Amino acid sequence: MLKGINQWCYPEGTSLEDVFTYSKEAGFDAVELNLYHAGGIGLTMDTTPVEAEAISKLALSYGLQLRSLSTGLLWQSPLSSPDSAVREQGRKIILKQIELAAIMGIDTVLVVPGSVSQEVAYDDCYKFSQEELKKVLEEAEKQKVAIGIENVWNKFLLSPLEMARYIDELQSEYAKAYFDVGNVLQFGYPEQWIRILGNRIKKVHVKDFSTKVGNITGFVPLLAGDVNWSAVMEALEEIGYDDVLTAELSPYAIGPKQLPIDTVRHMDVILSTHSKVKN
Repeated sequence: MLKGINQWCYPEGTSLEDVFTYSKEAGFDAVELNLYHAGGIGLTMDTTPVEAEAISKLALSYGLQLRSLSTGLLWQSPLSSPDSAVREQGRKIILKQIELAAIMGIDTVLVVPGSVSQEVAYDDCYKFSQEELKKVLEEAEKQKVAIGIENVWNKFLLSPLEMARYIDELQSEYAKAYFDVGNVLQFGYPEQWIRILGNRIKKVHVKDFSTKVGNITGFVPLLAGDVNWSAVMEALEEIGYDDVLTAELSPYAIGPKQLPIDTVRHMDVILSTHSKVKN
């Protein structure tokens, strides 16, 4: 498997050149870029095809692969919103992700499907988000870019059985799961999710979580939490997953170069577990 790191692992404002330099020096194989509003570092809603191609060439010059594209913009423009204008903006964000991914040879875009709240009922979130995803899946199929639906702390898709059903109901080979290992630990076991989701999983995020803390501050560096990495790697092996594991962690307060160094060593330990499983 490949070792990847998300752009968010670096302090806000870190240049792409530094993101690529620090990632390569640490020993990563891939970097996951994010889509930002205009003015962000790297890919934005205003990025042109020429600019996207230049970023691809820049990554290649560092010997790094670009295999997935994330974004935080859908939290502000959720597909589950009761406001059709907000949902339309969410679709535009995903379509921009797909456009850039196709240009850059990226096969998966990460999508948060929606969020349940006091204002947005669970069943409405389910209905609205599926309706909107079906609209953008037409373009995803045309461009051969998978939409990776991520399990996040959004009070939605709280079981692997439901997530599998939700994806299957979209009736597209380009509707997939972007599985986040650490996000599950608050209410389940990632190895069980992996086996149930099976080949629906297109990409994997890795982070760790302390169940003793049990809230948003419980996310910790890899190997410092309660993820059973041996069981996770065994499950990934069983479903035949052999793509990239992408670290998605909060940057250190000081020393931006140190987090990738520490994280890649932790991933080496996790991947050694994979090697033992295979042998």
